[in-house]
Amino acid sequence: METINFWELWGGVAYRFWPVWVGMAITYLLMRANRKHIGVFGHLLDSPVGVTGLMIVLFWLFTAVFADVVATFDPLEQFYRHRRKPPGMVELESMIPMYFGSDNLGRDLFSRMVYGSRFVLLIAPSATLVAFIVGITLGLPAGYKGGRTDSILSFIANMILSFPVIVLFYLLVTPGIRETALPNVMASVFFMFPIVFALTVLRSRFSERPGLLFPWSVIILILGGWLYSGVVFNSDPLGLISMDPNELNIFAAVVFASSPGVFRIVRGLTMDIKTRDYVAAAQTRGETPWYIMLWEILPNARGPLIVDACLRIGYTTILLGTLGFFGLGLAPESPDWGSMINQTRGFIRLVPTIVLPQTIALASFVLGLNLLADGLREESLKD
Repeated sequence: METINFWELWGGVAYRFWPVWVGMAITYLLMRANRKHIGVFGHLLDSPVGVTGLMIVLFWLFTAVFADVVATFDPLEQFYRHRRKPPGMVELESMIPMYFGSDNLGRDLFSRMVYGSRFVLLIAPSATLVAFIVGITLGLPAGYKGGRTDSILSFIANMILSFPVIVLFYLLVTPGIRETALPNVMASVFFMFPIVFALTVLRSRFSERPGLLFPWSVIILILGGWLYSGVVFNSDPLGLISMDPNELNIFAAVVFASSPGVFRIVRGLTMDIKTRDYVAAAQTRGETPWYIMLWEILPNARGPLIVDACLRIGYTTILLGTLGFFGLGLAPESPDWGSMINQTRGFIRLVPTIVLPQTIALASFVLGLNLLADGLREESLKD
């Protein structure tokens, strides 16, 4: 069995990530050059903690983007002669090193770790974004109008939050639920919110300018309908947008579990901000309630919401890893990090390093998000 030494191993790993280093450097330089125009993210560069978190997050973001270039093998390719091999072992036919070794089926752990970032970067941020849109759309009127609207929405949110999150996820993604229409029904409801939210934002801003309101509404409906049909019903006529049923199920579960928490944060911020003088001034000018909520209250709540979004993506990443560990994530051959930990944990005694790549990847991404949230919190207080 041919192997490479320590320096060749880590030198090769560093070289494989060259497009990631380039992407990180360009992003940092662009942020530095435009720091006066990007608000709190520009001030983030003054925070060592925030910059560290940003670089870790960017590392995994560009790893997901350039996974085809970074990875050395197909994540599903099996080399039966090289099962459960330690780091640095060279695959005999291609003479390409398996930098982090191989799993129990002979699949390259380095390549699977790299491709696993795509699953995390696809589900966690996008599901968190939809959850925030749902929470904002319901939390703004609940906090601003109060009364019966607030009571009904708060009761629903509290009822969902009363369930332990792990148990709720387990119930939503078990095979029995997957085979029903419930995931598609949930997804069809949740994915309506971004379209309705975009139309509401547009109408609140341009209600007196039909020349802009009508064409932009048509564009939103066409693009929204295209994305909606591809994601929810997997029937994109262009064949560009699709989502695996398991991914859709997990996506819907994340949105369902996260939206009530966002709702409560937005509701609380709205109840506080609506007492400010600039809101009273907008009411005096005769602005509509939705204009006040979207253009006076929401922008002034952006700091806490951005921080919470970073933390919530981290929580979602941990939940996705937990689901994968319990075998409730994607298909068994999927290279998502939680499933990889579950598939390799039984061989720790034979190859102690077999669980390290995916475990360190998961922990580092969550750490980066937490550090980024801390940096944003510090800078938002100064903003």
